[in-house]
Amino acid sequence: MINYNPKEWFTFIFRLHKADTVRKLFPMFVALSIYSGIIAWLELEVWKLSANSEIKNISLMHGLLGFVISLLLVFRTNTAYDRWWEGRRQWGTLVNSSRNLSIKIQAMLPASNTAARAWFKVMIPNYAYSLKNHLRKTYIAEEMEAIPGMPDYSPDLTKHVPNQLAQLIMNKIMELHREGQLSGDQLIILNNELQSLTEVCGACERIKNTPIPFSYSVFIKKFIFFYIMTMPFGYVFSLGYLIIPMIVFIFFVLASLELIAEEIEDPFGKDANDLPTDTICGNIRQHVGELL
Repeated sequence: MINYNPKEWFTFIFRLHKADTVRKLFPMFVALSIYSGIIAWLELEVWKLSANSEIKNISLMHGLLGFVISLLLVFRTNTAYDRWWEGRRQWGTLVNSSRNLSIKIQAMLPASNTAARAWFKVMIPNYAYSLKNHLRKTYIAEEMEAIPGMPDYSPDLTKHVPNQLAQLIMNKIMELHREGQLSGDQLIILNNELQSLTEVCGACERIKNTPIPFSYSVFIKKFIFFYIMTMPFGYVFSLGYLIIPMIVFIFFVLASLELIAEEIEDPFGKDANDLPTDTICGNIRQHVGELL
C-alpha cells in the first residue's frame, strides 16, 4: 500500500507510480489515436461528409448513454471499495483479537509459566503471517518463527495452513486447562478471541473468492469499448482532428476507473493499492512480543 499525504495536490498531478493506469493503457492509447485519426480522415477528407450529415446524430446517443455509463462505473467503484474496506476491517479485527488474546493470556497464566507465554508469543503472530500468505496462495517459511517445544514443526501445505495453526492454539489452551493453569471461566473468556481468528479468516476468504459477477464485469468492459469506438463518428465534425486527444482522454478516464476497481476488489495481494498486510503482521508480532 502506498503511504502518502492527501494534501499534496500538486505532487499528485505529476507523480507516476507502479499502479498508474497510464502505463497499462498506453498500447490502447496508441491504437485509439490511430483509429480516431483514420475515422476523422475518412469523414473529412475522403467521404467529405457535411456537418449536417445524419451520422452526427450518434453524438445524441452518447449524450444519453453517458448517464448510464456513469451509473455503471459508480456501482463498479463502490462495490470494489466496499470489498477493500471490508478487508481492512477484518484485518483490524485480527489485530485487536491478537492483542486481546495476548493481554488475557498474560493476565491469566501463573507468573511462573514463562514457557506457555513464550509459546503464544510465537504462535499468535505466526497465525497472522499464515493467513496473509494463505490469501496470497503462497507459504513463506522464513516468516514463521520456530515454535518453542516444536522446533521441527511444519504445517501440511496441502491443507488449510491457518486452520492448522488455529488448531494448535486451541489445543494448547485446552492443555493448559487440563493442567489447571486455566480455569473453566477463563477458558470461556478466551473463547471469543480464539473464535475471532477463524472468523476473520473466513471473512477474508469470502472477499477473495467471490469477485464481482462475471456478467457485470464483461458488460461494463464491452460498454466502455463500444462507447469509445463509436464516439469519433459523431464528434469529428465539431472537433476535427482534435477528436484524437479527446477520445484518448475519455478512454483514459473510463478505463482507469475499471482498472482501479479490478485492483482493489482483491485487497490481499501485492499491488500498490492493496492492504498493507505485511506491515500489519509485523505490528502484530511487535505488539504481542511487548505484551507477552
